[in-house]
Amino acid sequence: MAKVSAIKKNQKRRKVVAQQAAKRAALKAVANDRSLSPEERFLAHLKLAELPRDGSKIRVRNRCELSGRPRGVYRKFKLSRIALRDLASIGQIPGMVKSSW
Repeated sequence: MAKVSAIKKNQKRRKVVAQQAAKRAALKAVANDRSLSPEERFLAHLKLAELPRDGSKIRVRNRCELSGRPRGVYRKFKLSRIALRDLASIGQIPGMVKSSW
């Protein structure tokens, strides 16, 4: 089980990303628009820098929904490899069978 503080911090980041997504997208569009003057683009870059860093999507860490484990997480299931194997072994995931040979 991961530290509760790390899980909470990641949840907080997800919330900030959702709140800031529209504003960040608008500023990025202005900053990358080559038809605008360099001054306007530079101002957009400055406003982007003023936004909270945790509002950036790249700072969110994929974690297991059950254990909070940060590594070995399958995006499709949002589970770590260990939790996925345990659930597959007891038949909790439809269509998935643990292989043995």
